[in-house]
Amino acid sequence: LPLMLLPGIVGEFMLVIPLVVTIALAISLVEAYWMLPAHIIVSGKNTVSQSPVFRNPFREKWIHALKIFYIRRLIWSLRWPKSVILFLILLFSSTIYALQSGKIQINFFAGEPFPIFYANLKMKEGTPIDYTLEKLQQLEEKIKQQFKREDYREIASYAGVYFTQTEPLFGEHYGQIMISLPDTMKLPLAEMHQRVRDQFNTLAGVEEFSLLQLEDGPPVTRAISIKVQGTEFAQIQAAVRDLKSALQAMPDVENVTIVDSAGSMELALRLNQDAVHRSGLSAAQIMRDIRILTEGEIVTTIQHRGEEVAIRVKAVQTGAAADSAAADNSIENWLHTPIAFYDSKADKVLSIPLSELLDVDYSLSRSEIRPHNLLRVVPLEADIKEGGRNTLEINHLIQQQWQKLRLKHPGVSLDFSGELDDIQASLDAMPYLFLMGVGLIYLIIGTQFRSYFQPLLILATIPLAFTGVAAGLFITSNPLSIYTLYGIVALVGIAVNASIVLISAANSRIKQGMSVNHAIIFAARRRMIPILITSLTTIAGLFSLASGFAGKSLIWGPLATAIVWGLAFSTLLTLFVIPLFYKIFIKKSNIG
Repeated sequence: LPLMLLPGIVGEFMLVIPLVVTIALAISLVEAYWMLPAHIIVSGKNTVSQSPVFRNPFREKWIHALKIFYIRRLIWSLRWPKSVILFLILLFSSTIYALQSGKIQINFFAGEPFPIFYANLKMKEGTPIDYTLEKLQQLEEKIKQQFKREDYREIASYAGVYFTQTEPLFGEHYGQIMISLPDTMKLPLAEMHQRVRDQFNTLAGVEEFSLLQLEDGPPVTRAISIKVQGTEFAQIQAAVRDLKSALQAMPDVENVTIVDSAGSMELALRLNQDAVHRSGLSAAQIMRDIRILTEGEIVTTIQHRGEEVAIRVKAVQTGAAADSAAADNSIENWLHTPIAFYDSKADKVLSIPLSELLDVDYSLSRSEIRPHNLLRVVPLEADIKEGGRNTLEINHLIQQQWQKLRLKHPGVSLDFSGELDDIQASLDAMPYLFLMGVGLIYLIIGTQFRSYFQPLLILATIPLAFTGVAAGLFITSNPLSIYTLYGIVALVGIAVNASIVLISAANSRIKQGMSVNHAIIFAARRRMIPILITSLTTIAGLFSLASGFAGKSLIWGPLATAIVWGLAFSTLLTLFVIPLFYKIFIKKSNIG
């Protein structure tokens, strides 16, 4: 149940698992308590007598031999408790070492790639769309020459836009090539990416190039997503250029892109204060003239068919420039529009070109301004190469590089987001959800056993299960992902079942007058087969998914692997460790 409270995109994506499992277990309780007894009565069969299968001598002999084998080794572990505890410490320490040393790969958002990827192209700002499309078509032809026809399904190019994982970017200098792949690919995806990237290196005039690979799983932003923020765009862009160079120098980083698109050409007009003063005009008069020359001025309103309609007056150009329709739309002709003013010295009305009253500046406008924390932002994004360092390590390296660059860019700061945000939100919540789950289990077990200490004894299986998870990930070469951690939290509720069955049986024997040693050995012998069957049925149900027999998945495979290996290790260790702890910590007088 606590897993249903996991926040963020991952929580929404994985909500279905705890929801379905919880409903299924609730229905199974209804089946066990009310429906199953009715089914047995209606069947009319004698459920006490054993069938011929269970009376098979070979089965009874095999189970008896298994119990003898187990009890002999259990007695040895009870005689040498220090050796067993030392072995557990070494086993758990090796698990921590495997994680810290990188023996177990960490890839928090490992996902299945879709059979389609995109080559994104960015020309210099102000490039005409026809030229961008021409470059795209050149690149498309070069890409087609690198592959056989059966290696791809279709390749399509389009200019004026390209799509990212979070938003579309528009502009005549943008272009994108979509490469659709067949369901059964002969070439590895990484090799196809490299061949496309090599063709970009031979194309002149391209400012920026990146590849976008769509993957299965929850929608997340790119692995590296940095908000470079400040108050002045010039300072921000200088910092972005230096940071981009630093990222490109990192061996594990690829597809570095600046998410900052320019807008259309912009005409900025500022009043020339000296000229305005000499003309005797006021700033308000000049602004009114500009408004009348461009959008017009509302002078009155009338009622037309019950609606209020504004009457707008707009000036038209006069003179030689008005003879041509093309001249009417010329900025230069518009700027030479005469503005009348009264010259008090000459005592007559004169005129002055509008351009003489203004300082004119042509520049590229910004298509959008991204605010964040009351600062202007230019995002910088990149991907991490497959098999490289994980997201947390790369972002830590970027922070170290920024410490060297920040002195050159005062007033500019970095804000890390993207995949790291989703990881951090989930990781921050998981310890609390884990403790909540453990707390609920503790309350249930404590109520059942009427003890404060015995639930802690049962919860000792959790580190044993985690050891199994680490071993399973190392052997199967699966990454430790956010979904694996999800499986570990779910495993907590499964792994304690064997301990509950074992300790419950031992308590019952102590109440009947047995000693602690006798009770735990007797309980272990009687409950070994039910414990193994319970664990094996769960393992069998998830084995095909964990092993990849039902189809390999980088999302569900590691999750199933965590549960299968964790449950296998915890079950095996529980059969030896829980009896040992029971013998050491439980006193006969404490069992009511």
